[in-house]
Amino acid sequence: MFRMSNPADFLFELGTEELPPGVLARLAEALSNEISAGFKQTGLTFGAAKHYAAPRRLAVWVTGLADKTEPKTVEKRGPAVKAAFDADGNPTRAAMGFAQSVGTTVDALERMQTDKGEWLVFRSTEPGKAASTLIPDIVTRALDKLPIPKRMRWGNSKAEFIRPVHWLLCLHGTEVVPFSALDQRTGNITYGHRFHHPEPITINQPADYVEQLRHVGYVIADFAERRDV
Repeated sequence: MFRMSNPADFLFELGTEELPPGVLARLAEALSNEISAGFKQTGLTFGAAKHYAAPRRLAVWVTGLADKTEPKTVEKRGPAVKAAFDADGNPTRAAMGFAQSVGTTVDALERMQTDKGEWLVFRSTEPGKAASTLIPDIVTRALDKLPIPKRMRWGNSKAEFIRPVHWLLCLHGTEVVPFSALDQRTGNITYGHRFHHPEPITINQPADYVEQLRHVGYVIADFAERRDV
């Protein structure tokens, strides 16, 4: 049985100018749902997802995200055996054309029996895809799908969001997942409270995020906790 190697927590944070208070929770939840859906659709297994929201940030923390997808068996059916060989057992143009189309020889093709007869078939195994190659598109699509009724542009940027975007943080384990979105490049840097700690804060791993913001940045990232304070 195939086993995932080195699952690790995942963290994505979007840093912005002050977001409208009324949309914070809804946008954070939607971001979490869309990212989780992207992981499921691409075959990246994970544990649980939790979203965070504060006036200048939306974030998603996902536990135990696999570092790659499972290998996938690909099966392509060719011509019926009775059409693939002539009376002397030699491959026909149909058989040779199918073999060429899948990059192999007629001799290497397998046969598959169905209730409608026997067919030539080509089977191969596609290796798993690395999470680092899938995450950029998953996150970008999630951002595009957020329920924002009216997006804005800022400065000379062609990017559009509900408020100007100033930083992106994206980690899988201790590694930065590098990509660009909304005119920003991902890193492992976040920022604290605008007045109490505006300096950058390095996040070394997703599990450090909430407490680093709380104790260093003077920010409560958990929306429910903020509401109860």
